Amino acid sequence: MATFDVINLEKQKVGTVELSDRVFAADVNQHLLWEAVKMQQISRRAGTVAVKNRGLVSGGGKKPWKQKGTGRARQGSIRASHWVGGGKAMGPKQRDYAYRPPLKVRKGALRSVLSMRAQEQQLFILEGFEVPEAKTKRAAAALAKLGIEAALVIDLKKNTGLHRAVRNLRMFDVLPPEGINVEDVLRRPVLVLTKEAAQAVDARLA
Repeated sequence: MATFDVINLEKQKVGTVELSDRVFAADVNQHLLWEAVKMQQISRRAGTVAVKNRGLVSGGGKKPWKQKGTGRARQGSIRASHWVGGGKAMGPKQRDYAYRPPLKVRKGALRSVLSMRAQEQQLFILEGFEVPEAKTKRAAAALAKLGIEAALVIDLKKNTGLHRAVRNLRMFDVLPPEGINVEDVLRRPVLVLTKEAAQAVDARLA
């Protein structure tokens, strides 16, 4: 088990917490991080771009002129792709870009990114993070006192005051433990977890 210091909002050590080596002290696998980020980014693609082919363009059901005897090239439809107003040949179609690697890969990527932040000493575990009246100014002051300029904050969903206060800060993101993901952890240079959130993440990934 890896032992981490638990601090308060005054940046004073108030205890320790033991977390699984498998989650917070694992080898960092860069390829798994790439796979996880690729999955998240490519799954956000709408895939709605499309054009009409000759079968979808209205009109063109009648042969424009007879096959022979006119002196002109034979034509079967005024909606063929070489006609103005015709359908597009081999154009893009709607498709789903979503990509979902196996569960082992997704969990391995999370373990890698958590361990990477721990190795960089950019992982802070707080005893608690209560924000009176859900004020953004209070949250910003508390984070500034910790010396943190940008971070991803993880705390239980029931702490709605914190979530409402932090989500308005430009350089901070906030998520519940069940929503932690590789891209959001990598987006911010520091990871801040409450003790309860760290234990919840540990239980989920260990």
